[in-house]
Amino acid sequence: MTPLLSLRAVTKRYGAFTAVDALTLDVPPGCVFGFLGPNGAGKTTTMKMAAGLIRPTSGALLVDGLDVAQAPLEVKRRIGYVPDRPHLYERLTALEYMYFVGGLYRLPAALVEVRSIELLSLFGLGEKLDALIESFSHGMKQRLVMASVLLHEPRLLIVDEPMVGLDPRGIRLLKDILRDYARTDGRSVVFSTHTLVDAEEVCDVVAIIHRGRIVAHGPPADLMAREGAERARLEEVFLALTAETAGAGEGPG
Repeated sequence: MTPLLSLRAVTKRYGAFTAVDALTLDVPPGCVFGFLGPNGAGKTTTMKMAAGLIRPTSGALLVDGLDVAQAPLEVKRRIGYVPDRPHLYERLTALEYMYFVGGLYRLPAALVEVRSIELLSLFGLGEKLDALIESFSHGMKQRLVMASVLLHEPRLLIVDEPMVGLDPRGIRLLKDILRDYARTDGRSVVFSTHTLVDAEEVCDVVAIIHRGRIVAHGPPADLMAREGAERARLEEVFLALTAETAGAGEGPG
């Protein structure tokens, strides 16, 4: 079975600073995969490379068997990417924004209309189709972005810090949607977080990143068991594996 995302010795340097250091991993179909790490660990850099937004210094990234560097347009058709600070055109309505995104993927207008209404309703925005985005709360904007990125039904969904700014109800809704999405038609979800309970509740597999390197990798329950019975939660594993002097090793990431 071809992994939906493969990293092979992927490294990214900014001058003398190494943001990502020889990462190798696979994300199989049907998986919710979490990058977990402190600020500056390399999570965002890794996800931007997977989305084809920045090039690695060395190594290779494959999406659904396609090299991100050699087939960038085909890769982008197969992924959905939500950055940690998404941009919205706030003078558009929610439905107009969905049509804008659909146009980028050259989707038929009739399909965009049906899918948009379905997705906006799923994310609790069914009554806001014709409302200007500038009137939305931060959480509503986050939900709109998530709805738009699912419009073309990507095989691989890459989301950077998706829970930030959502209220508890929005967080629960998004967790359910991410899990369901990864269980449908062999798709997968990759998301980053430093919120440990989110990773523990949602992820099938977690990679804990520290200073650009993977220091632990596996199902959350296995990582907790490996660290011993006295560490009953992923939080304890995370703190043990990423212990460092405060502020050391920070950089892009």
